[in-house]
Amino acid sequence: MNLKETIIEKLLLACSLITILTTLGIIGVLAFETLRFFDEVSLGDFFTDTQWTPAFTDKHFGIWPLLSGTLLTTLIAIVVAVPLGLTISIYLSEYATPRFRSSIKPVLEILAAVPTVVYGYFALTFLTPLLQQFIPGLSGQNALSPGLIMGIMILPLVSSLSEDALYAVPKSLKEGALALGSTKFQTAWKVVVPAAFSGISVSIILAISRAIGETMIVAVAAGNQPIFTFDPTIPISTMTTYIVEMTKGDVPHDSLEYKTIFVVGITLFLLTFILNNISFWLKKKFQETYE
Repeated sequence: MNLKETIIEKLLLACSLITILTTLGIIGVLAFETLRFFDEVSLGDFFTDTQWTPAFTDKHFGIWPLLSGTLLTTLIAIVVAVPLGLTISIYLSEYATPRFRSSIKPVLEILAAVPTVVYGYFALTFLTPLLQQFIPGLSGQNALSPGLIMGIMILPLVSSLSEDALYAVPKSLKEGALALGSTKFQTAWKVVVPAAFSGISVSIILAISRAIGETMIVAVAAGNQPIFTFDPTIPISTMTTYIVEMTKGDVPHDSLEYKTIFVVGITLFLLTFILNNISFWLKKKFQETYE
């Protein structure tokens, strides 16, 4: 091995180690501050209390209001993104002409390039007033509008990755199904989609992780009222929104309220970590190998 290749190998190793050490550092900081938080707050209260009021005189530290708000907006986003994303991916893979496919995919991915704060203000100033015409009880800040907009935001993630998985299915499977008398629709849903299930499931779980970690859309349009509810018409607070609000500088450093930032952060980290491991397991279990 010559000197040039040795230097490149060492640089690549250094980059890999930096990534690993950075991740370990983040986990270490979150874990250390979380343990300090639980020195003052019981684990039982954290998981059983349905109120989250760390800045009030009557302090409560139940994570459920933030968790329910996060899951509610994520659920709405997935209900929008998954059906639309799968429909788009199946059409592009099985029905669209190569020219149309090559031109529409970049257009779809433009949605992913729009700044999320723009999405947030679009939900607040356009979508919410529009929905209020059909839902009179809808609050000015609510979970429904940001959830719907988040669904549009993660749509390219579902459609693009699913379309790549569908397009990778060997043509011999499709041709075999068609030769046996299946229609194009039957071939797509009963042959191609099952064959690409691992890739489709991974795209959906990655989209869920992206929605859970979204900050600006919910911070702008969902409000900041940590209420344990699954009513999408009222203001709610998510974990990311709470972190944004608490890091504005009004909370004394090293106070109990300050430590809540880290316990919410590690809860968010664990959620995405679990989802990423599920996606890895699904890909490993259901991935098809073709010769």
